[in-house]
Amino acid sequence: MGLEVTPSGQACGATVRGVDLTKPLSAQEVSDIRAAWLTHHVLVFPDQTMTDDDLERFSLSFGPFGDDPFIAPIAGREHIIAVKREAGEKGPVFAEAWHTDWSFQKVPPAGTCLCAVTIPPQGGDTLFVDQHLALQKMPAALRKKLEGKRAVHSAAGAYAPDGFYGTEDSTTRSMDIRPSNEATATQTHLIVRPHPETGELGLFGCVGYIVGIEGLHTAEAQKLLGEMYQWQTREEFQFRHTWQENMMVMWDNRSVLHMATGGYEGYDRELHRTTIADKAA
Repeated sequence: MGLEVTPSGQACGATVRGVDLTKPLSAQEVSDIRAAWLTHHVLVFPDQTMTDDDLERFSLSFGPFGDDPFIAPIAGREHIIAVKREAGEKGPVFAEAWHTDWSFQKVPPAGTCLCAVTIPPQGGDTLFVDQHLALQKMPAALRKKLEGKRAVHSAAGAYAPDGFYGTEDSTTRSMDIRPSNEATATQTHLIVRPHPETGELGLFGCVGYIVGIEGLHTAEAQKLLGEMYQWQTREEFQFRHTWQENMMVMWDNRSVLHMATGGYEGYDRELHRTTIADKAA
């Protein structure tokens, strides 16, 4: 029957049917999925009763596993982490802020796969925002200020011992977060950069992990980053994904930002996640 790719009708994203992810993929299926992934940036695979073995095998079809720092893997696995929240948890929802995964690494990951394990009856949507489209539509004056600039990325605000998910916070969560002083390390990346596979220009990174801009004083950098943030996260560039049981989603970290949402208080929620390393790594 072949792959059936149905665009979301929103700024990005598509639903994929006609493939069974509980079985090894053929070379043609891998090629077709990669092409759809690069085109739509977020792919949703419904009706997939995947095990952790299936999730790992699927992920490895698109590249080696990436490094997931500061969050321990689930028992018996090296490359799967659980994004979960128990019904009684009271703290802030994990990752409820715009970001692209691990942008503070020297070579940030190509993609992320997230597989439904326990889905509450309400809430928990994941938002995505297309950074190619945001750049295409960006006012020329703002784009000119960003082009050629290198942003300084760091995980300190999130995963340092005194960070948002630091020592005090990590003891109140069901997620196994491991704060570390290693989070204070920095890397720089171009703000406007070509996609490593397609060459399409897009914005890379967001204030969640960006702590400065090379060559700019702090106040000037913060002002420019605020302007970029207000533009790059506009609703017109977004795709809202609603989870269902037996669903797997993969997205391109080089093309989109994403953000978790709440709204499922009193219910357990758990998804299993893998990271796909960039081929440049």
